[in-house]
Amino acid sequence: MDVSQARVFSNRCLLGLIKRMDMEIPEIIWNEYGLKQHLVLPVKFGNGLINQTWKLVYGAQAFILQTINQTVFSEPWAIASNIDAVALYLYRHHPDYLFVSAIKTKSGASMVVVNGIYFRLFPFVEGSHAKSVLETPVQAFEAARQFGLFTKNLSGFNCKELKTTLPKFHDLVLRDKQFLDAVEKGNEERKKLAKDLIEKLVAYRFITNRFEQIIKNPNFKLRPTHHDTKISNVLFDSPDHAICVIDLDTLMPGYFISDLGDMMRTYLCPVSEEESDFSKITIRKAFYDAVIEGYCSEMGTELTKDELEAIPYAGQFMVYMQAIRFLTDFLNMDVYYGSKYPNQNLIRAGNQIVLLEKLLDLSI
Repeated sequence: MDVSQARVFSNRCLLGLIKRMDMEIPEIIWNEYGLKQHLVLPVKFGNGLINQTWKLVYGAQAFILQTINQTVFSEPWAIASNIDAVALYLYRHHPDYLFVSAIKTKSGASMVVVNGIYFRLFPFVEGSHAKSVLETPVQAFEAARQFGLFTKNLSGFNCKELKTTLPKFHDLVLRDKQFLDAVEKGNEERKKLAKDLIEKLVAYRFITNRFEQIIKNPNFKLRPTHHDTKISNVLFDSPDHAICVIDLDTLMPGYFISDLGDMMRTYLCPVSEEESDFSKITIRKAFYDAVIEGYCSEMGTELTKDELEAIPYAGQFMVYMQAIRFLTDFLNMDVYYGSKYPNQNLIRAGNQIVLLEKLLDLSI
């Protein structure tokens, strides 16, 4: 939100995070990972809002040290368990696949807990970089291919081994109920301001109805799903060649529409959900085609007939869910996402509704 959708938080949570931004790395970390403190050069790394991250330069080696934000993820060991289980499976079944997993401590643990704060260490992938902005259809293809390959390589993995790190994260039935509750009980003045958007979203509730059909359909499989497929969660080793996916905190059982839909929501439009000039909201058809082609280049043979037919729905599903979440928060006085300026969540909701309508037109 930027760790998209689920990893946003209220102003109160954000304030708590800001207070921790100057956190020093505890000395015990160096001992647990067998590093000599005087040889380590730690540098703040990345621009994520959720977890605090450092790049550690250690002679010719480099590592990524990261905390886990417990305001967002209440069970850090569930995250560690999921990553460890997937890493072991991939090591056994796809040993050549590049998967960045946590380095074990001297005692064999995946994390170190110091004063209630969880730290984990990852190898730094030399020669790699992450992108904050998607620039070309080739990059969209490459990113989608990597997310597809990740899920494909886990096709034999038992989803029951995965723990849920964010309960009901992409449950559209729940989000729909929350929206309808907000329409009934939300702030009256805000309901008046949002009247047109409320009517539009109610008219599009057929998207929720289809999701209800999907979760009852045995031909839609629960798979290990990343759930946060924004472009910054893919590593590239050159401008147009992706090599692996990262940031597995939201790895949970899910449906393919979550990963493919999140790519459609964040890759296809040249402007973000924060854009207030709705005339700039368009669907870049070349990017749309590239995302589907890239994902299906790996997952095309894994998806069932019903799933293949639902590919256009994936984008509608994710964009509609984000629209109702923004509008729900607006009606509830911005208690979840917060608001940096008046009516920000109303504008965000309107932005996503325009994007949804563009997607619906595309699939006709």
